[in-house]
Amino acid sequence: MDFPRALRERRTGRRLSQLDLALRAGTTQRHLSFIESGRSVAGRNMVVRLAESLELPLRERNELLLAAGYAPAYPENALDDPVLAPVRTAIDHILRGHLPYPALVVDRDGNLIAANDAFSVITEGAAAELLGPGRNMYRLALHPEGVAPRIRNLAEWARHILARLGHQEDLRAELAAYVPALEPADGHLGFAVPLHLGSAVGELHLMTTVTTFATAVDVTLAELKLEAFLPVDSATAEALHAANGQAPGNM
Repeated sequence: MDFPRALRERRTGRRLSQLDLALRAGTTQRHLSFIESGRSVAGRNMVVRLAESLELPLRERNELLLAAGYAPAYPENALDDPVLAPVRTAIDHILRGHLPYPALVVDRDGNLIAANDAFSVITEGAAAELLGPGRNMYRLALHPEGVAPRIRNLAEWARHILARLGHQEDLRAELAAYVPALEPADGHLGFAVPLHLGSAVGELHLMTTVTTFATAVDVTLAELKLEAFLPVDSATAEALHAANGQAPGNM
């Protein structure tokens, strides 16, 4: 990777002028111009400052450092490494705490890391080869042998899924072929894109939240996403409580 070009592409991709980025990084526009033209060599600290100022994901910050000829600044440990044991404990705690509502944790590509017991209401009837740790949850959602046949608003929900796959062009093309074209919705769209799902416990109306470890300095940890499903209406809440053997008041 050519560092001046890589830096320029990331800056322009975020619609920042050289002056904007220079001010953020605590340098001058002239110096940044020289770096982007290859007339000056950026020191390691300057590369880190530029990457931080561009708000790049940690993986991209490491890539930029490598392009400039420096070692990565951010570690990337496997999730089963002892150093990340507190993270695994936190994940388990969060997943259990979200019961009786479904929740799961995925990596940057949407591959399953862990899920709570309530997630089975989402996956019921899906083909076995689409399920389990390491399987892609975006494919599970939209594959004809996955959750898709039970999603009542498949076209609308699919757009929500496909919008996440900017860095996975092959997967996006595969999944886009599974779903119908989206037609404009009539009337008010509401406050969030819901998931309308048929299930053995009744018709479920769910919305989702995505949580990340905001202060992570490990690449693996920074790329984890916890997706939690929440009921949109009381009927859905009651059905999920009943399915997990809880009274509605016991959260």
